[in-house]
Amino acid sequence: MVKAQARVNGVPLLDVDTPSSILSKAFDLLRAFNSNERVMSLTELSEASGLAKSTVHRLLARLVELGAIEHHRGSYRIGIEVFRLGVTSLAASMRDTAISHLATLHRQTGRTVQLGVMRGHEVVFLERLSVEKAPSTLFGVGGRLPANCTALGKAVLAYEDPAFLESLLPNPMPRMTAASITDVAALLQQLAAVRCSGIARERGEAQPGFACSAAAVIVNGVAVGAVSLSQPGMSGFHAGFDAALRETAVLVSKDIHDRLTQGRMHWFPIEL
Repeated sequence: MVKAQARVNGVPLLDVDTPSSILSKAFDLLRAFNSNERVMSLTELSEASGLAKSTVHRLLARLVELGAIEHHRGSYRIGIEVFRLGVTSLAASMRDTAISHLATLHRQTGRTVQLGVMRGHEVVFLERLSVEKAPSTLFGVGGRLPANCTALGKAVLAYEDPAFLESLLPNPMPRMTAASITDVAALLQQLAAVRCSGIARERGEAQPGFACSAAAVIVNGVAVGAVSLSQPGMSGFHAGFDAALRETAVLVSKDIHDRLTQGRMHWFPIEL
């Protein structure tokens, strides 16, 4: 491997030939794939990742050897090896535990059901059960959205210490629509109400024309994720939906706790 030659104040800089830089570029390339672009050509990958074609070509050759990327009719797709690694995560275990309860909630309400966890200031969607002919949304499984703009995020944040959140959250927080709450003090007031009711809500804060309610999944007193119901339109949900949402979150919490007590308690406390 050729060492970097450029220096600043006598300190060598990393270049494209250093291992850490190559690893970063490999992840940039993998992240170029998304739910809308599952198969991409070399040129498309270069444009989406911002990497030179020559760099993309070299990285693709190695990633194909490793099974992280596969050939597909003259283009490329994410390899099954990446999928295999993904399903070994704790978040995937949480999704597997919750899926039957999510399906029941989906049947009971006829609404889109989602499961999410927090990473930093964002919600990551682990599962989404859509209704037939549902309007398209800006996000899907694996998507990330600012927590302050989502019912899922608010449901989880409501169980954090307000003083901690005040120091942790950026102010102003990210805005996705004109309805998004960007002021931390205003969000903390809303979270206090969420703690009392057990239900978090958002109306058009993540995407115009959609309303969503969520309940936290709580294990050993910690909100490790949340379950939500969403629908097009800005009207509220039937009161019975809130009860079904709370019940589903409780059932998921219980099953996760039961799995942890079966020799896996060393996983906890964890950021599922």
